[in-house]
Amino acid sequence: MAQGIIENLINELTKLPGIGRKTAQRLAFFILTMSEESAKGIAKAIIDVKDKARFCSRCFNITESDICDICRDDARDRSRICVVEEPSNILVVERAGTFNGLYHVLLGSISPIDGMTPDKLKISELVERVRQDSVSEVILATNPNTKGEMTAQYIKDSLKHFPVKVTRIAYGLPIGSDIEFADEVTLSKALEGRREM
Repeated sequence: MAQGIIENLINELTKLPGIGRKTAQRLAFFILTMSEESAKGIAKAIIDVKDKARFCSRCFNITESDICDICRDDARDRSRICVVEEPSNILVVERAGTFNGLYHVLLGSISPIDGMTPDKLKISELVERVRQDSVSEVILATNPNTKGEMTAQYIKDSLKHFPVKVTRIAYGLPIGSDIEFADEVTLSKALEGRREM
């Protein structure tokens, strides 16, 4: 009987991204040894996220209310919008501490082979924000891969009729790395994105 419930937990944990069977087994046995209070805390946090989390009606970030904290913050620069693929990308940009504008989450990237066409993303909502608000710059921070590049180009083309500057985040070498270990594409992008010192 106990073996069945452990196996069920392992199977459920393998549904999480990046969790294989061995990791799921380790997690399942760790959960088994946790205090009841800690285990119930994790379970409650998962249920709360599913019950209370929603997308901001303006930028599509994760929030508990209709409008997220970032969109409500009057101290932020409303003339600049940073476009990202997923809500988790906002956390990364915010951690850098250098951007004080607003965001727009696409909830994916263009990938026709996966059935992700532009109409399934929040691109038309971005265009509407640019049309209605006083936006002077749209910063495209989609991933530096084929899907991200395709998405960035599509957005650039969608905004060409508006008096808005469309920029793309720079690519290049990470701080602390050695040039000898960089691949050709990364080094090429780093050279293209060079700036005067």
